[in-house]
Amino acid sequence: MNKAWIGLGSNLGASIAILGESIQHIAQLERTRLDQVSPAYRTRAWGVIDQPDFINAVVAVDTAQEPGQLLENLLQIERELGRTRNGLRWGPRLIDLDLLVFSDLQLNEPDLVVPHPRLQQRAFVLVPLNDLSPGLQVPGRGTVGELLLDLEEADRNSVQILAEWSGSDWNIIEREVS
Repeated sequence: MNKAWIGLGSNLGASIAILGESIQHIAQLERTRLDQVSPAYRTRAWGVIDQPDFINAVVAVDTAQEPGQLLENLLQIERELGRTRNGLRWGPRLIDLDLLVFSDLQLNEPDLVVPHPRLQQRAFVLVPLNDLSPGLQVPGRGTVGELLLDLEEADRNSVQILAEWSGSDWNIIEREVS
């Protein structure tokens, strides 16, 4: 079994519910076991900033799937939940599932780059990933905790906790992260 970390994001529709559905789908993947779920965070849009805030979370899974197979399953979950890709990079989306880290693997293929190429630039990934595994060594980059400290303080402080996972659904708490 390999450990994989998956980023979840949504800023269209009932985002918190869509993240919950995504987690349920991930938990049902063959040869994969859901291990941890971070809190959900409200975050400012990244890239294209003239759009609604996102809700983001990270899950950790143990999987016997190969990284390419896991990624294809994540893309299938996106399609099942209604995501259509319109070509606008970093634009609004119903659901986005990203393979962030896959054990200690480093891949740079046309359709799959692991670790995620912009992981170290994004508080909306690093904050929830830090909740699950601050000492996680991101291959070729350092630990999650170190990467988070390297971000601008304003970026770290722009992420607000919204909900915690209860094992089957979200408990809304909405408070600022310090």
